[in-house]
Amino acid sequence: MELTFCQLKKDFERLADARQAAVLQRFFKTGKGQYGEGDIFLGLKVPVQRTLAKRYMDLPPADVVELLQSKIHEHRLTALLIWVLRYQKADEREQKAIYKLYLKHRNFINNWDLVDLSAPAIVGNWLLDNDRAILYKLANSKRLWNKRIAILATFEFIRHGQADDTFKIAEILLYDSHDLIHKAVGWMLREVGKRLGQATEQTFLDKHYRQMPRTMLRYAIERFSPALKRKYMAK
Repeated sequence: MELTFCQLKKDFERLADARQAAVLQRFFKTGKGQYGEGDIFLGLKVPVQRTLAKRYMDLPPADVVELLQSKIHEHRLTALLIWVLRYQKADEREQKAIYKLYLKHRNFINNWDLVDLSAPAIVGNWLLDNDRAILYKLANSKRLWNKRIAILATFEFIRHGQADDTFKIAEILLYDSHDLIHKAVGWMLREVGKRLGQATEQTFLDKHYRQMPRTMLRYAIERFSPALKRKYMAK
C-alpha cells in the first residue's frame, strides 16, 4: 500500500513526546533572541525521524517540499532526510533536481542539525564535480545558516581528500561573530587533520591561529597532543 502525506503526519502525532519536546526547545535555543527563536518541536529523536524518512522516502516531491516548509522542526528535518535518501539512490538528473530544491528552499533549513545532516550529502556531493562558486556566495552572505551550509558542504570534499575549499571558506568565516560558525569551522579543520593528516591542517593553523576565535581553535586542535595544544592556545 502506498504511504501518504496524511499518514506521515499522523505518525508524527502518534510519536510526539511532550517531555522530550520541552528538552529540545531548550537545547536548540528557541527562546526570544536566540538562534532558534520560535522553532516548534514534537519531541522525536533523530533515529525515529530516520526511520520515518526511510518509510516515506517515496512521497511525491511536492509533499516533501510542503513538509520542509512546516513550522515544526521534526517535519523539516524528516523532509531533509528524505531528500538525502532519495539523492543517494538517484540518477544524475534527479540529484540535480534535489540539489536545486535544497538551495531554493534553504530559508527553511534554519538550525544547525538541519544543516549538518543534509548539506554534506546533498550540496557537498553535488559540487564534487560541479562549479563551487555558490559556496562562496553562501559563505559571504549575512544569513547564519547559509554560512554554515557553505562550510559543512566541504565535509564531503574532505572525505574525498580535498581541503582547499575548506581552507578558503574558513578564511572567509575567520572573523565571523557567531559561535555556531566558530564551532563548524573548527570542526571541519579538525576533520582535515583527521582524514588528510595533521600536517595538512597545520598549514592553515600556522597562518591563522593567532586570529582565530578561541572556540574555533579549540575545536580544530581537539585531536592534537597536549603539548601542541598548548603551543597553539598560547598565541
